[in-house]
Amino acid sequence: MKAAVILSGCGFADGAEIRESVLALWALDKRGVAAEIFAPDIAQVEVRDCVSGDTMPESRNVLKEAARIARGNIAALSACDPAGFDMLVIPGGFGVAKNLSDFASSGPEATIEPEFRRVVEGFYAQKKPIGAICIAPAVVAVVLKKKGITFTIGDDAGCAAAIAASGNKHQNSPSAQAVVDAQHRVASCSAYMRDDALAPIAEGIEQCIDAVVEMAKQAKKQAA
Repeated sequence: MKAAVILSGCGFADGAEIRESVLALWALDKRGVAAEIFAPDIAQVEVRDCVSGDTMPESRNVLKEAARIARGNIAALSACDPAGFDMLVIPGGFGVAKNLSDFASSGPEATIEPEFRRVVEGFYAQKKPIGAICIAPAVVAVVLKKKGITFTIGDDAGCAAAIAASGNKHQNSPSAQAVVDAQHRVASCSAYMRDDALAPIAEGIEQCIDAVVEMAKQAKKQAA
């Protein structure tokens, strides 16, 4: 079993959320799934000081920043072919809403980074499961408009409204519980959409990965 994992930089304020990324990769590894990590080879929209929250006067590359989490074992998102994988996993962080899209400023009318759109649409069209964590469910909902997919973003009213506006559905859920839409082969969890303790966040991510892996196994059985 192989998973494509898309990162959006490094660091919760302007890239991929590091804890979510590591927990997702750990959960995949525990379940015997080989993960290949990708990120778009583009400039970050902005660089944030994760202590003060201030914007910093410098430029960074999303792929090079994501390589910090991937320990250098990473490829440009343009090289990701959904046909070569069984599932897609997208950890959160503001990079999903700023680098993979402009959801942070545009909500349900967001413009999506072209390679990210291609990959998400490709996995969905090939009926391969997608796991979306934290803010990623809201952005995936914008990519997969008017599909009637059920996502969770926790209980954030603004993001829930954006998911509804995209023609999909939102279900409130605690941090420790993933929401699974088996019909559409999408699993999601809220993770750091809440400032919650690490243990329930880890549990929710594990449940999300569990669901994605099980759906991928079922898909392989049906194809055999």
